[in-house]
Amino acid sequence: MTTATPLTNNTQLSVNVTTKSQEQSLYQSSGAIVAAIVVGVIIIFTVVLLILKTYNRRMRVRRELEPKPSKLAVPPPVGPQGHGLAPQASVTFIPVDIHLHSR
Repeated sequence: MTTATPLTNNTQLSVNVTTKSQEQSLYQSSGAIVAAIVVGVIIIFTVVLLILKTYNRRMRVRRELEPKPSKLAVPPPVGPQGHGLAPQASVTFIPVDIHLHSR
């Protein structure tokens, strides 16, 4: 007596293997997509940093090379603090239409 295995079990097994391989390939491809996005962000960040670094270097060279105005014509005022800044005058504005009533 031999028992034959039903065909439904074999088809379910092949469908199971196909589903597993599809799921595995989806997981692998999604991991590859995430890795590609991370690498892309790192590359963009690096390029922006390099551009800012070269811009900063150019601006510093330009500032160093441009002629400086002569400061000997107008001497800086020396205030009571002794650090060369003039004291700042403050103005307080009091509106006229506010009347204070004393009780």
